[in-house]
Amino acid sequence: MTDWLVGLMDRLGAPGAGLAIALENLFPPLPSEVILPLSGFTASRGKMQLLDVLVWTTLGSVIGALALYGVGALLGRERTLAIAGKLPLIKISDIEKTEAFFQRHGGKTVFFGRMIPIFRSLISIPAGVERMPLIKFTLLTTAGSAIWNTLFVMAGYLLGEQWELVETYVGVGTNVVIAVVVLAILVFIGVRLAERRKGKHASRR
Repeated sequence: MTDWLVGLMDRLGAPGAGLAIALENLFPPLPSEVILPLSGFTASRGKMQLLDVLVWTTLGSVIGALALYGVGALLGRERTLAIAGKLPLIKISDIEKTEAFFQRHGGKTVFFGRMIPIFRSLISIPAGVERMPLIKFTLLTTAGSAIWNTLFVMAGYLLGEQWELVETYVGVGTNVVIAVVVLAILVFIGVRLAERRKGKHASRR
């Protein structure tokens, strides 16, 4: 991946870094924790302007987020509820609770979600489903992305040849996030299965 990123930035410069970040939003397995520090390191060697890297990577983040927002908007609330209703262990009330939470805290969720691995991409879809005002979504996404990108680009810029240390340490945090998500899913499944068993026992009486 590193070779591919280096080649992309050698050919396109800072716009190549922006393109990589846009793709990272659409395909989360592409880690921004590698793209951004490497972009900063490349800028430190004089192959790109630091300001250009910050602008283009933030633009790439916004473009990727808007694409996923569009997916959510096209999907829509009714279709989301219809799909959720066909999924095992999922209740319509679960979606409605999520919807109510997003309506209350949508702005904060979009802003801070841009700084959390995995959720950086996913948060754009419910924003589209709920039709958060596009200008508000774009401004919050730009602000959150600019902070996240600047921290990682500057880390790579300052660390120089040791830019990979960023990926090492952030990878620990990413693994923690994944573990929490998996645990939450397992707890959710356990609760749903327990509710089903109780429902069956109650119906037999």
